[in-house]
Amino acid sequence: MNRRYVARLRALLNVGRVAGLAALPVLDLVARLGVGKSFFVSGMLKASNWPVALELARFEYPLPGIDPTTEAVAGFLVELLGSVLLMAGFLTRPAAAAMLVLALTSQIAYRQVDTNLFWIAVLGWQAVRGPGAISIDSAIAGGLRNSAAPFAETTLRIGAWLSQRLGPPFDLALRLWLAASLAGLSPPDVFATETLASLPSAFRLTAALLLAVGFATRPVAVVLGLWTLAVWASMTGGASPFYAALIFALLAGAGAGPLSLDAVVRRFVEQAARRPDPPPRVVIVGAGFAGVSCVQGLREEGADITLIDRNNYHLFQPLLYQVATAGLSPADIAAPVRAMFRDDPAIRVLRGTVTGIDIEARSVKVDGRDLAYDYLVLATGATHSYFGREDWRERAPGLKRLEDAVLMRARVLDAFERAEASLDPQERLKLLTFVICGGGPTGVELAGAIADLARFGLADEFRKIVPASARVVLIQAAPRLLPTFPEELSRAAFDSLARMGVEVRLNSRVEDVGRDAVVVNGERIETATALWAAGVVASPAARWLEQPADASGRLKVGPDLTVPGHPQIFAVGDTASAIAWNGGPAPGLAPAAKQAGAYVARVLRARFDNAPAPAPFRYRHWGSLATIGRKSAVADLGFVRLKGATAWWFWGAAHLLLLVGARNRASVLLSWLWAYATYRVGVQLITGVEKGEAV
Repeated sequence: MNRRYVARLRALLNVGRVAGLAALPVLDLVARLGVGKSFFVSGMLKASNWPVALELARFEYPLPGIDPTTEAVAGFLVELLGSVLLMAGFLTRPAAAAMLVLALTSQIAYRQVDTNLFWIAVLGWQAVRGPGAISIDSAIAGGLRNSAAPFAETTLRIGAWLSQRLGPPFDLALRLWLAASLAGLSPPDVFATETLASLPSAFRLTAALLLAVGFATRPVAVVLGLWTLAVWASMTGGASPFYAALIFALLAGAGAGPLSLDAVVRRFVEQAARRPDPPPRVVIVGAGFAGVSCVQGLREEGADITLIDRNNYHLFQPLLYQVATAGLSPADIAAPVRAMFRDDPAIRVLRGTVTGIDIEARSVKVDGRDLAYDYLVLATGATHSYFGREDWRERAPGLKRLEDAVLMRARVLDAFERAEASLDPQERLKLLTFVICGGGPTGVELAGAIADLARFGLADEFRKIVPASARVVLIQAAPRLLPTFPEELSRAAFDSLARMGVEVRLNSRVEDVGRDAVVVNGERIETATALWAAGVVASPAARWLEQPADASGRLKVGPDLTVPGHPQIFAVGDTASAIAWNGGPAPGLAPAAKQAGAYVARVLRARFDNAPAPAPFRYRHWGSLATIGRKSAVADLGFVRLKGATAWWFWGAAHLLLLVGARNRASVLLSWLWAYATYRVGVQLITGVEKGEAV
């Protein structure tokens, strides 16, 4: 079978699988909330009219051998307590099992209705498969597994056994029940559903056959789910079509299971797509946006991937300034690289420093030893540029690494501490003056954050000084702030900073940075805290390869992001200068780095499959964002330009979505909400320096 078609079929199957697995936690939550709400309402109705509940248990649906009062109390407790536990996703399996028994009893001993059948299916799903990712059970499972709680490990093992052993036959039984109901073959008193019988007969029979054998299950379930959802939306009453749509959605998310024709097809495709030994060796240097994006694009390709970085974490650089100004903790914007790829045995993570490349031997020198590669991806990023004045580096730290942010935070907070202790008014003025060099997004964000920190974050915390009296000076050599933004947004940023009390100096050139002052256009500004946000320079990748570079040291690459003359070596992100946007280089932004990494992954996949190479890399610009304090930002989205509070909310949502990891998103969101509601920042820690040490 042609590898190109195998690759396309495999990609199509993977798209469906990944989309399904991504949606499954949300669908699981909706299912729990939907069924739980119905049971909870029933329990509350019984509680509000207990005599009627007893009468119903005594005369309407008495169970042989069970006292009516006991029956009513047991049903009430299951409906009320079980529904609450199910909706919270806590003790999910036992709660679902108890509610399943109640639903079965009602269907068999009392009244046969469609809604009961769908409840039985959903509750059986929960009892067998257990809680989804959005649940308390899932959140605490890792801690319980290694805790001293009695029977915790045994309970988790039983749950895993249920999923592994009973999951496949349950999936098969669910498909067969749905197929029989669609075909009209199941007994009408218990198993058939009138809801599914409302579908067109030819379509019902085709769908029934496909579900029974488990072929094309996901698309069939999606179509059936949309149909039943449309039926429910057009009805004035009745919840059965909604629950039917929910069952089909769960089936579309999870797939047909191992006892299906879909599983046979997937095994065949995976076998056909398996690459001959040894697999291609791909070495990726740098775990930033570009490097991680490239790894993610190759994780299903059977390659031997090695990801190298001098740090053991992936850093979300756009929020570094918030760490530097005490708004966030370092852990909020960094995710351990090994944890990101713990489920991919073909991906090896190395913490090390690359010092050179041997092109002839096709090897990378990492901490003095050689690592061989078939394909090399350089995503080594950039660092601060002081335009030849390296002596300024120590006096005006930049902001590219987590260590830079922690040092900057220490300097800013230490300045307030020293001002509080000082008895000299002139010394206090110098300590409470902050000079930021550079009016791009980083400089603007730093200036606004420091101004907010002084006005709100540190209010009422000092006795001898007034933090709000701090002077924040932003130096910009260009005639306007944010030169890459439209002029109207530059003006909006200038006005916002001015309202916050920031002193913005345009057309101003930094001539010297001393220990106690910054010289700007011949004027000496006394300050103890100078911060650098004026420029960057690429990593030494161009020197390693002895290749041409642009003025910022970025490696000049071809349309496919390969190094000229070396088709097995790629450069991406801030490492590369790629003519890929409006006839010029792609910008040094996180989206550009992510797109470049994903593009290189596509190029490598095409080479692995002997397929045609993708078109040359083109950067798609989705917008530029910069925030200015706690309630203002600017956003250039191309088709629309936002400023003020609207842009601020958009900026926050975009950054939350781009963060890696649910824990990071939740932590950052809570920190922002706390700071916004209380006018306080939560990480006022001076770390990394000893008391009395110069920072």
